[in-house]
Amino acid sequence: MIVTLSAVALFGVLTAVLVRSRTVGPLAATAVFLFGFFTADTGAATAIRTTLHALINAASHIN
Repeated sequence: MIVTLSAVALFGVLTAVLVRSRTVGPLAATAVFLFGFFTADTGAATAIRTTLHALINAASHIN
């Protein structure tokens, strides 16, 4: 749960910065948000979470 909340905070801040710097418009940011929201509701959510956990675990073992 901590990883999920941190990822949400990270991507939320990144989206806010991109919209604010006008790199990404509000419509594109909304489309990406909705894509992520609906992807989380599919069977792909489990595979995505497993991949993220594996990457975080691998990164924690790097010296």
